[in-house]
Amino acid sequence: RADSGQAAQQDGKRDRRLLNMVDQATKETVQKLPLLSVKAGPRDGDDWIKRMKEEYTALIAYQKFNKEAGNEWFTIESNKTGTRWTGKVWTYHEQLRYEFDLEFDLPVAYPGTPPELALPELDGKTEKMYRGGKICLDSHFRPLWARNVPHFGIAHAMALGMGPWLAVEIPSLVALGRIKHADDAK
Repeated sequence: RADSGQAAQQDGKRDRRLLNMVDQATKETVQKLPLLSVKAGPRDGDDWIKRMKEEYTALIAYQKFNKEAGNEWFTIESNKTGTRWTGKVWTYHEQLRYEFDLEFDLPVAYPGTPPELALPELDGKTEKMYRGGKICLDSHFRPLWARNVPHFGIAHAMALGMGPWLAVEIPSLVALGRIKHADDAK
């Protein structure tokens, strides 16, 4: 039992370290997001419908916070079953807007497994990405997600995964010349 107590203490420290790496505005936003309660995946019938309602409630709340703060940075929608999501994400660097297609499928084990958010047009342009343009969230985000099942959802993945990834990686990719603004590419 002492070992499990020590493990829980280590997990708590790891969560605090991750949150320390996220900027204060992101922390405040995530704390405002509703936590989800239904632990259901795409194969769980009526419970999945309840989960999807929670997902949309959290996404709408997140978009509302972003709009009020003048910080809208993504659009997203799902297919009829809620298993395939697409949209756009954008970030500004040196007063230029960089916009990318977003796509992901919810894994069969969702919400026990986080979605793999992908920006296909950036595939192969950074080491912090997997085949198909899936952004790398392994070392920082996945442990936090695992400890917050079923409370985290797509809005949390966007806030704690995609947002910080864009903020760090896009300026780096521009500086390295791996991506160019649409106006410069002409």
